[in-house]
Amino acid sequence: MSKGITSKNEDYSQWYNDIVIKADLAEHSAVKGCMVIKPYGYSIWEKMQAVLDQKFKDTGHSNAYFPLFIPKSFFSKEAAHVEGFATECAVVTHYRLKNDGEGNIIVDPDAKLEEELIVRPTSETIIWNTFRGWVQSYRDLPLLINQWANVVRWEMRTRLFLRTAEFLWQEGHTAHATSAEAIEETEKMLNVYADFAENWMALPVVKGKKTANERFAGALDTYCIEALMQDGKALQAGTSHFLGQNFAKAFDVKFTSKEGKQEHVWASSWGVSTRMIGALIMAHSDDQGLVLPPKLAPIQVVIVPIYKNDEELKKISDFADDLMPKLKALGISVKYDDRDSQRPGFKFAEYELKGVPVRLAIGGRDMENGTVELARRDTREKSTVSQQGLDAYLSGLLDDIQANIYKKAADFRATHITPANSYEEFQQLLEDKGGFISAHWDGTPETEQKIKEETKATIRCIPLDNELEDGICIYSGKPSVQRVLFARAY
Repeated sequence: MSKGITSKNEDYSQWYNDIVIKADLAEHSAVKGCMVIKPYGYSIWEKMQAVLDQKFKDTGHSNAYFPLFIPKSFFSKEAAHVEGFATECAVVTHYRLKNDGEGNIIVDPDAKLEEELIVRPTSETIIWNTFRGWVQSYRDLPLLINQWANVVRWEMRTRLFLRTAEFLWQEGHTAHATSAEAIEETEKMLNVYADFAENWMALPVVKGKKTANERFAGALDTYCIEALMQDGKALQAGTSHFLGQNFAKAFDVKFTSKEGKQEHVWASSWGVSTRMIGALIMAHSDDQGLVLPPKLAPIQVVIVPIYKNDEELKKISDFADDLMPKLKALGISVKYDDRDSQRPGFKFAEYELKGVPVRLAIGGRDMENGTVELARRDTREKSTVSQQGLDAYLSGLLDDIQANIYKKAADFRATHITPANSYEEFQQLLEDKGGFISAHWDGTPETEQKIKEETKATIRCIPLDNELEDGICIYSGKPSVQRVLFARAY
């Protein structure tokens, strides 16, 4: 099959779009700015969802579901929150259509809602209005809730998976008796995200705090995991917010403490979305197509028979029928592709494009020799392997591939975190190399904004493991106590 993928060195943006479309992950829909996630793309999301859902349950959270529509008045209760989302909201104003008598369907002007409804861009307001009825006493705390849902943020410039008007995500919302407990929750969930990114997505991330300019609307602190893509741009892969008592006060969520006092609860919220699939593509893939870490690959091993006659096919199929249950018993997802409508070469190209970690090709001579031809997707190396103990060998190999994909991404990042000690050096690095630039900043929103306007680079985070060091801000020349990470970002 002809792949027709643009080289990533030639046009990174087109390369990304080519892979999303040609690997059958998603496509543009009839609704401007929205996408259709195709079965193969959705199966990657399902794998992510399954792992994260278990992690949330293991840390004491329960799933619930809240309405898609939020009364407009709810947004006006938390000023910073409404200001942060006002320009992205889709608003429902009417509830009925009618025929205008000339064969046209129009909005019925008599069916205007008494109060407009906002299609949720995030659920803090509707959830905190609900929590008011769920929390009375300290015995009701902590309240640890997660929701798997879709949200709508009216984006004008969209890109499949990375930025669409509607996307899928999970959003955690929790209520606590003390500030310390809410901060602990915020940090705990950030660590859950970082663990998932590094150990499942094979994606090294920097854990950090956002500056005031980049903070979630309505939060006191936003924590994030920041990843680096192969074009040197950063991508925010997950966020966790300490909301203080802002939403509790806005929606009057109080509890009676052990001492019998009425107090407002303390809150956190945290979320990751389908943009993680975009991160997966951009961090690992190549000009041949997707490269998937085995732990998130819908198909981890594919077996392709190469035969001259029915007798050869029967022998190969018998071998595959014996091998597949053994692999499945080890938790390995395997596919046997004996379609006679496509030639082996077409299948090889298809599974390479789709990022299947291991491809086994078995022909008549392999059956005579007791071997298989094995191709690794991450290195594109081929080798001849014994059929004896193949199940155990493949289990170990998949672990090696997972580790190798992570190492490659980590090595790339290590060479793309560069210190800058002057504004000229900073600008030169942005143009020539990209990546994370570690530089001193005076701590003011004004300086941060000016750098953003002049270079399109933002402070991605203040790393949590930052070492304090005295210096001078690259832009203002004022004193600085630490370096922060700048980058251009998605």
